[in-house]
Amino acid sequence: MKDFFLNVTRYPRYLIAFGLGVANSVFEPLTVRARNPVTAVALISAGISGLISLSLVLHAMVSTAPVV
Repeated sequence: MKDFFLNVTRYPRYLIAFGLGVANSVFEPLTVRARNPVTAVALISAGISGLISLSLVLHAMVSTAPVV
């Protein structure tokens, strides 16, 4: 039973390391491209539109009133 709990405690560390690795591999090329002002504006606008889209989708999924 001790080995079981030792194994279970490893999963949060793995999840954090995996998430940081994915974030690093996604954001590192974006930071290199963001040095160009035109690309930086495009990246910022894509991020903002992505957040707006995500919030609208989540609102439509959670909302009890029908969206007209």
